[in-house]
Amino acid sequence: MAREITVVGGGIAGLVAAITCAEAGARVTLHEAHASLGGRARATQPPYVAHEGAHVLYQDGPHWTWLAERGLIGPLGWPAGSALARVGFRRDGRRRLRPPAGFLRMVLDVGRTAPVDQDFHTWAAHRYGEVAARAAASAIGVATYDADTGRLSAAFVWDIFRRVFAPKPPAVRWLVGGWQALVDRMAARARELGVRVELCSRVTDLPDQPTIVATELAAARALLGDESLRWESGHCVLLDLAVRTSRRDRFILFDLDEGGFHECYSTQDPTVAPQGESLFQLDMPVRAGERLADARQRLERFADLAVPGWRERTTWQRTAAAKGRTGALDLPGRTWRDRPAIERGGDVFLAGDMVAAPGMRGEISINSGVLAARAALRVVGLDHTAPR
Repeated sequence: MAREITVVGGGIAGLVAAITCAEAGARVTLHEAHASLGGRARATQPPYVAHEGAHVLYQDGPHWTWLAERGLIGPLGWPAGSALARVGFRRDGRRRLRPPAGFLRMVLDVGRTAPVDQDFHTWAAHRYGEVAARAAASAIGVATYDADTGRLSAAFVWDIFRRVFAPKPPAVRWLVGGWQALVDRMAARARELGVRVELCSRVTDLPDQPTIVATELAAARALLGDESLRWESGHCVLLDLAVRTSRRDRFILFDLDEGGFHECYSTQDPTVAPQGESLFQLDMPVRAGERLADARQRLERFADLAVPGWRERTTWQRTAAAKGRTGALDLPGRTWRDRPAIERGGDVFLAGDMVAAPGMRGEISINSGVLAARAALRVVGLDHTAPR
């Protein structure tokens, strides 16, 4: 039996799938339509290293274990203690040090579980009050990129809230160099294992061998001719901003009013900006029916609060919008198990950040890449538990 596997898509999911297959002894060809690997994990070139979306990892899941076992995580950054004093919240249009009291009760309510089949706002408002429910939904807008996070499954939102605001030491970790550094290490590992990487190679027809489709759902839908490959996702505008450093700037600002988010990535990783400058990323969910220009205006008003006087201090900036490519969101009555299945029948498998695997965004990509690879390896008669 020919032990060849094709991977379509060279983002995080595709690289994970290719590495997993190659470790088990399969001959792997990876096709990437662009001139470089990484997908949405790509970053801009130095001296300003900016990403499309948040670029942290949490060390509390199988995705972290998979990366750590292969030595792919690399050096980690950590903010100085003084930076933690510059974490705050926007509430009622003002910058504040603390969220509402009901919000704090939610943080301390250890052991509480939430129902799958009820929306988060209804469930949380009943237990903690309307103000706390709205604040909590907005506070995790950075993980959903959705302007109405309260409409999503209570279990889905509560799980994210617990991870972000857990009273125990947080599991969040910052990779030095960001996701791009991780992509570079993964690409080197794939090539070391003999993966044949074909750049600028757009696949329009499935090859006659086991294939892992690790693309956005829209591209997978077109390639596989399967209209069922759809799932709820977010819509947001982004602002990457480098400014001359000021002590007045916030390190992190959670927007409890409108679901935005602000973080300074150069605080814990000085390699992403020139000396004497700070690099921020801000995002704002786009409301239903809202023009992008209006969403950007709201984002800039948020920036006025997080980075006072930023317009006069800016040395570099970039704007972007993301729709339907911000990871999976689960509506009431649905869980990650209801998302598009990894095994598509025959010898075709799906991986990416909106398929049936647990986690948030990049975590889903890693976990689904591993699961898709294991399924493909079974088809060609190889054992994934015995990597070389």
